[in-house]
Amino acid sequence: MHRGSATVAFECNGVDVDVEAGEGVSLLSVLREQLGITSVKDGCAPQGQCGCCTVLIDGAARVACVTPVARVAGRSVTTIEGLDAITRDTFAACFVATGGSQCGFCTPGIVMRAAALVEKSEGRLIACAEVDRAMAAHLCRCTGWRSVEDAVVAAAAALRSNEQPPASTGAASASPRAALEGGVGQAVGREIPLGAGGFSDDGAPRDALVAVPLPPGSSSASVSAADVEWVLGESLEAARASAGKVQGRRTTKVEQTPLPVPTDGAVRLATGWVEPAYLEPDASWCVPGGTPASPLANGGAFGGKVASPAPAAARELADRMGRTVRVVFAREDVVRLGPKRPPIAATATFSDGVLHLGGTIVGISPDGALVLPYRVDEIVERWEVCTVAGPPVSGTLRAFPLAERTVLAEAAFTEAGVDRAGLVADARAESVLLDTCARDPDGATAGARVLLDAVSGVLERVEIRVAAGDPLDETVLRSYCMGAAHMALGWVLSEGLAVDPETGEVLDLTIRSFGVIRAKDTPALDVVVVDDPGPALPRASDAVFAAVAAAAWNAVAAAEGARPESFPARETRAARRLRR
Repeated sequence: MHRGSATVAFECNGVDVDVEAGEGVSLLSVLREQLGITSVKDGCAPQGQCGCCTVLIDGAARVACVTPVARVAGRSVTTIEGLDAITRDTFAACFVATGGSQCGFCTPGIVMRAAALVEKSEGRLIACAEVDRAMAAHLCRCTGWRSVEDAVVAAAAALRSNEQPPASTGAASASPRAALEGGVGQAVGREIPLGAGGFSDDGAPRDALVAVPLPPGSSSASVSAADVEWVLGESLEAARASAGKVQGRRTTKVEQTPLPVPTDGAVRLATGWVEPAYLEPDASWCVPGGTPASPLANGGAFGGKVASPAPAAARELADRMGRTVRVVFAREDVVRLGPKRPPIAATATFSDGVLHLGGTIVGISPDGALVLPYRVDEIVERWEVCTVAGPPVSGTLRAFPLAERTVLAEAAFTEAGVDRAGLVADARAESVLLDTCARDPDGATAGARVLLDAVSGVLERVEIRVAAGDPLDETVLRSYCMGAAHMALGWVLSEGLAVDPETGEVLDLTIRSFGVIRAKDTPALDVVVVDDPGPALPRASDAVFAAVAAAAWNAVAAAEGARPESFPARETRAARRLRR
């Protein structure tokens, strides 16, 4: 029992419940830890900024992680399990039919808010702008928002007219395409938008010993495992209280590029640290002598969890303690310990058939073959690796180093006024060539055009053409391409982390401070899948990321009359508009 705890009675999904909770204990904690309702996700608790834990309280959408359970005494709480079956099934089918759910971690909260929106509409048609406003309380990293908007509008229309929801996409083709894009197995089906993606912490025994990372500067007793200091507790709440969990914060300091912009080269670019911002925090659990649960669950976190310390720590601590151990990261732990996209300071020049790329990169060697969709007479690369104070970096993050090299190459060709039609490597690249073009190492090719209003800075539209062999499932492929485009726009215009240049401490710990573009600011995303005979090719979305990033940089350069020399391009009209 919690110290100073009291009994709180409320109705949950139509059933009267009595729970024990101390002062300030959140509704999210009670739902997940005591009642075992794991469809309600913890993406940032107690920041209240990602929307993954959204439930209905007396019919109104509320974020459970910042709602003390005492406030729901005598009231009605509804999770996705308690929705009317027709409403729940319709939303699930529409999210699958539109590609509005990928990993599925954020989707249950989105569905709950969308269900409240539909109920409030009282049968009238719902506009896309209304959906975007409702999604202001939510983050989605995977889908690029437009497919989410399509799903909500389609579900509202089906419920209004009492129509049958669309048929589910067959997992026989959808799941393999999802796995090709994410790099790990991923399920596609109606259960995924409802929160049943098999996330590691959802399946952990609630009577397990809980281990949480020790925040910096804490004096709490801890144990070492997998190169991290851990604090143990009999519950998640107890472990975090013992650790002195650092509350997320957003600094007033503006992020800076850790490396100076080079002075030579026709094209110059410096970037800072970028948070992958996957919504599911790292987690694992293990019985003594067992195999730890994978933190990847129903998605690969864009490569950000490849080296997660959670599984090894769960196994080592379980063996040491002789008990099942559950390892759980908070959002702040993910930011402090998780890998970032490595900052670079680079130049590019194209002259006399020779492409010159090079500069400095933080932390890792830029090994791996340069991949460009052009037949260039010669490519010269000169890279140096340096170490600066800052968070860990990784070359495993999706689209690295393809994106950095593509934007530099595309800008170099643009500055040189080169007719790229003569440089196209093959017919596949030519078939997708728009304003920019990129090709993944495994052959998937994408072209992109970004339409930006030069006066207002409004991102109006992104046009994408992608060739990836057999698409397997075009809905899933389009969804991944939209998500990649959304992430690319953020990388160029809005995403970054403020880092103390002396200590390397990350100063932005709230999930909203990463600069992820909101639903209302996401432009129309048009994706055309090119007829491309041949076997299915992986990571088409990586090629889309690179192509859209390059197109965005070129669009900003045209709108501003000069090419920004650092990402995010904070001082452009488009970036200023995104910060409103």
